[in-house]
Amino acid sequence: MPEIVLIIAFIISLTILKITKREYQFAKSGRIAMAAMLLLTAGAHIGFDKGMALMIPDFIPYRLELVYLTGIIEAAAAIGLLIPKYQYKTGWFLIVFLVLLLPFNIYACINHVNIKTATFDGDGLNYLLFRVPLQAFFIGWVYLSAIYKKQPQNSSAVLLASAKGEL
Repeated sequence: MPEIVLIIAFIISLTILKITKREYQFAKSGRIAMAAMLLLTAGAHIGFDKGMALMIPDFIPYRLELVYLTGIIEAAAAIGLLIPKYQYKTGWFLIVFLVLLLPFNIYACINHVNIKTATFDGDGLNYLLFRVPLQAFFIGWVYLSAIYKKQPQNSSAVLLASAKGEL
């Protein structure tokens, strides 16, 4: 579901920015879409809190509180992606965050956690075949939309001129 929101929000924001700015703004549309997805998943931390708490191993205390905290973190990251001054740092933070969340997704699959019903009748290990690549997709999306900066086409000429002291 979040991946569908990501794609739809991307298409909508790309279209609106093309109409209003008269150019495609892929990175900005990507950040807007990721922010929309993060707000959706942050909300899920409230709506499916008990199911998400089951994704956390029993030996970790304050599981429900951690679910709420990670929801707040996702909402804050959504805002950070939309503020140009913070988008780069937020992007790196989100990549680390997504990597750190992956073991909890794996744990949930091994234990057949169904976050919607807060039971242990979920899809299980087969879901990992989808979830792990999806997590990598989200990480790549964040990198390309918030961190990666395309170098100007003549950047080698600028670097060479700079090295020769011509600038």
